[in-house]
Amino acid sequence: MQHVVSHPREAFLTSDGRLEIHQIPAWKDNLVWLVRCTQTNAVAAVDGPDATAALEYCDARGWSLGAILNTHTHADHIGINRALKRRGLLDGVQVYGPAKRAGQVPGLTDPVGEGDTVTIGAATGRVMLTEGHIDGHISFVFDDVLFCGDTLFAGGCGYLFDGPPAKMYESLRRLRELADDVRVCCAHEYTEDNLLFAWSVEPDNVALRQRIEAVTRLRGEGRCAVPSTMGEERATNPFLRWGSASIRGRLASAWPDRSLESAAEVFAATRALKDRKDYKALTLPGST
Repeated sequence: MQHVVSHPREAFLTSDGRLEIHQIPAWKDNLVWLVRCTQTNAVAAVDGPDATAALEYCDARGWSLGAILNTHTHADHIGINRALKRRGLLDGVQVYGPAKRAGQVPGLTDPVGEGDTVTIGAATGRVMLTEGHIDGHISFVFDDVLFCGDTLFAGGCGYLFDGPPAKMYESLRRLRELADDVRVCCAHEYTEDNLLFAWSVEPDNVALRQRIEAVTRLRGEGRCAVPSTMGEERATNPFLRWGSASIRGRLASAWPDRSLESAAEVFAATRALKDRKDYKALTLPGST
């Protein structure tokens, strides 16, 4: 199937220079992150629906895939584990995955949760429990790079399959506290759709309008809008902007009988409004 990204982002380094981050499109809109330690050449993949793209990428560069970091157990994230197992290549691979779903992660060697650390060569990252999309979902933070799976997206957040909304709100609240320059390496390219919804609830947000213009140009060229930065997300992502008077006003119109007193309630109403999909009838400003 044709991927929504025809020109992946160029590889980039973490600010400390210890890791080189590569973006690999897979399936239709999945983004596999291949992470290489610049000191030891150790290579890890973060999630993935299959193994083909990652293995071909490694083979072309003479690399060996030595580790997998799984954020959660949906099939398009642990598919890489299953594919490696079918090929007889999973043995010897270090697999970090959510301890709360340990029995569902193929080849799991290192079950991890909140506060644990993971290593890729000479680089050490920390684990955050970021539930709400599904139970047990974790994210990984290496220096100024966040691998957040399906919790936080560029301009959006994941569906609440397990929820409840309060649990996802707490996960996003904690991610929101990361520094402005942290790059948000989520697992899907959904940015245009997410920004369309954002525009529907906060059309007076100047930063959002600027982001929409930039993303529209990128996506029109087949390029990827991921990663974003946490600063961009705080400024434009409606699921992190529970203090916005504009968003609160639109939520009050959509849900006149719903309480919007707390930030958690505003988040829950925002997620419910996106799930209603009213915004799908709109178009991004500047679109033809």
